[in-house]
Amino acid sequence: MSRRYDCSDAVERSRGIGEAASAVRRGELIVLPTDTVYGVGADAFTPSAVQALLDAKGRGRDMPPPVLVGSVRAASALVEDLGTYGQDLIDEFWPGALTIVCRANQNLLWDLGETKGTVAVRMPMHELAIELLKETGPLAVSSANLSGSPAARTAAEAEDMLGETVAVYLDGGPSGAGEASTIVDLTGVVPRLLRRGAIPEHKIRAVVGVLLDTDDEPDEPVDLAKPDTPVDLDKPSAPVDLDKPAEPVDLDKPAAPVDLDKSAAPADATEPDTDPASGKTADEPRPDRPGDAG
Repeated sequence: MSRRYDCSDAVERSRGIGEAASAVRRGELIVLPTDTVYGVGADAFTPSAVQALLDAKGRGRDMPPPVLVGSVRAASALVEDLGTYGQDLIDEFWPGALTIVCRANQNLLWDLGETKGTVAVRMPMHELAIELLKETGPLAVSSANLSGSPAARTAAEAEDMLGETVAVYLDGGPSGAGEASTIVDLTGVVPRLLRRGAIPEHKIRAVVGVLLDTDDEPDEPVDLAKPDTPVDLDKPSAPVDLDKPAEPVDLDKPAAPVDLDKSAAPADATEPDTDPASGKTADEPRPDRPGDAG
């Protein structure tokens, strides 16, 4: 039977966190509030619990859940490498609504689904969630809803969808942003935006500089190390006869005479300016440029 705790009451909050931590250790599911939406969580290191989470949502192993942590140190233990930009993003946006995808620590014994050797990690900016995570350790957490349904913003909405599949519901009032976290993939040379969310794209770009967008991927992969046109560096552009002397120069022959009294033709001050971008004169009508509209 599911149990729900009103965490606005200090006694209920303490009891609820204790019961939720016990449920996690037993391999059961819990629902907790975060700074974005409500999440359904399970012990990240109990494969049967992670599978129960996917089953409760109606989701396959091809959509593995992210992992929530209660500290940056805990996140560092889960990943192989933060890459060039990981620490800068953590410093700027954690705790908060940014999920980073990194190469997973190969020494960890867990099964989150078909992750292809990666893990998505986030530290939420929510006091109750952090308090729970420090009791349980890393949790596999996905939005508390049935797959394809809107994410729950309250414990009641989560309970309506997930019902008895969840052992403990922690009711922390309405969730903060009500918008999912932004997801950035750091497994490549250049960071890639996987999902737009609560943190705007321009703020991510301000930290990392270059940010690839999944929506703008070319049809064919681009090999940055491959030149546009093959060049044979051993082949000269034209045969060179090194034994052939250059054309002789007659140093005794004076250059063509220059008439110093002849000035250049005066410019016509009435000629209208020409726009180098359009090739039109300033007096000619031209279409509006992108960005001119208000």
